Amino acid sequence: MKMMKNHKKNNRIRRFAALALAAACLVAGCGSSSEEEAWDTSSESVDALNNGNITVGFAQVGEESDWRRANSDSIRRTFTTENGYNLLFEDAQNDQSVQISSVSRFIQEGVDYIVLEPILETGWDTVLEEVKKAGIPIIVADRTISVEDESLYTVWVGSDVRLEGDKVCAWMHSYLSDIGFDESGVNVGVIQGTVGSGAQLGREQSLRLAAERYGWSVLGYEEGEFTQAKGREAAEKLLEEYPEMNVLYCDNDNEAFGALEAIDAAGKTAGTDIENGEIMVVAFDATKKALQYVQDGVIACDGECDPDNGPMIEEIIQKLEAGESVPKKQYMDETIFAFTDSISSVEVDGTSYEVQAVTDDLLNTREY
Repeated sequence: MKMMKNHKKNNRIRRFAALALAAACLVAGCGSSSEEEAWDTSSESVDALNNGNITVGFAQVGEESDWRRANSDSIRRTFTTENGYNLLFEDAQNDQSVQISSVSRFIQEGVDYIVLEPILETGWDTVLEEVKKAGIPIIVADRTISVEDESLYTVWVGSDVRLEGDKVCAWMHSYLSDIGFDESGVNVGVIQGTVGSGAQLGREQSLRLAAERYGWSVLGYEEGEFTQAKGREAAEKLLEEYPEMNVLYCDNDNEAFGALEAIDAAGKTAGTDIENGEIMVVAFDATKKALQYVQDGVIACDGECDPDNGPMIEEIIQKLEAGESVPKKQYMDETIFAFTDSISSVEVDGTSYEVQAVTDDLLNTREY
């Protein structure tokens, strides 16, 4: 605990010196415009960082989806000067090399904590070794990472994407059984998120195992990169190549929105009556817009992925500040939503999970 306090004191001294130099450079005109934009080195932000608050460096994926923007809002709402924090927010624009450079710069700045929402699972060992040597606690959030030495990060917090996928696949099986559909006739097209990301890997592993278990055919995969535009392109390719496709498995809501556009443009119908030619779309995130589609039966089922992880990350930081130990992995509490109340729960590995039918009252409670 004494070592951590000394580390924080030294960090704050180094940060004060670095920011004083940065302020001098700005006055002298020696700061580059690109750095000023990336690090928000306005006089106001420099002054704010000289206040003795806890400084958090946050390495965000980008702004590829409604979920990601809501997630960034959660971080910004939580880590404010008024709450006792300085936030250095870096948007990597879906470029892992930019994100790795951001983490390296956080080390140089001597931040007190680093929060990393990784673009990809792999490629983090070297920079995280640097973080560990600097003695800076690092919280990995949202997507998972794969490293040889798990001591390179302090804690991971986010969604259990495998469980999300398992629940959605269990709902599909229950629904199809409920309507008496022969599951050997299930033909699934997959719109992938960023290939190699934890969300893409976990949700698709669930689908592969479910397909083996229930006799579904997985026809093909197309990359949607978690965006609406790419989701539409991916759906167009799948629709053209696999006219027998009757299920679209989308790794997030924005991909599903693009898929709905493609289905409509192809003269087909997105819905739940796959016995009569409709294409059943399932997705993940459970944004308010998507849940409105679920209520209308246009998207059949949506697995929740809660973007509001700022408060949980803050709770972890406060425990670390107090010298308390924290669990290595911490999961958000999430549910699953469907267009019908005919299936009230699904079972995964012996555990029952509630399924919520989307209603007006539920939609009124959604903030994103």
